[in-house]
Amino acid sequence: MIDVRAVDYADPREAQALVALLDAYARDPAGGGEPLAPEVKARLPQALQQRQGAFSVIAWARDGADAEEVPVGLINCLEGFSTFACRPLVNVHDVAVLPAWRGRRVTQQMLAAVERVARERGACKLTLEVLQGNLPALRAYEREGFAGYALDPAMGQAQFMQKCLD
Repeated sequence: MIDVRAVDYADPREAQALVALLDAYARDPAGGGEPLAPEVKARLPQALQQRQGAFSVIAWARDGADAEEVPVGLINCLEGFSTFACRPLVNVHDVAVLPAWRGRRVTQQMLAAVERVARERGACKLTLEVLQGNLPALRAYEREGFAGYALDPAMGQAQFMQKCLD
């Protein structure tokens, strides 16, 4: 059984679960293959709590009615703004599911929770980035209605780019 809930960043158990899940994702090849830095682990829940518009959901699983629930999936979201729609948007910034729980539609359940929050906030859309080689994630996102986008097909699809500042 999976229960997806919003994270209370001030709750030590939920904060610890968030950091552990994100660290597991960071160590995965899809997350870069490197653990989170100790200072990131120490500061992340409080930093997210201080960011206006940030929210996260964790998927908690139980293997049986009497079993203790364990965190198995995480999505971190950051609110942005669409100037073309003059409404908020929600960027799905991190999606992590522990390897033993992949293929069980945990991502689907977490994305449904994120979409509910986004709609409550009046968001016009959800956005996310995904690596081209992460085919299972691409398929999961496409099943949930995500697609590449273009403002004008003659100009081609949008690309995600970055410039590191440190």
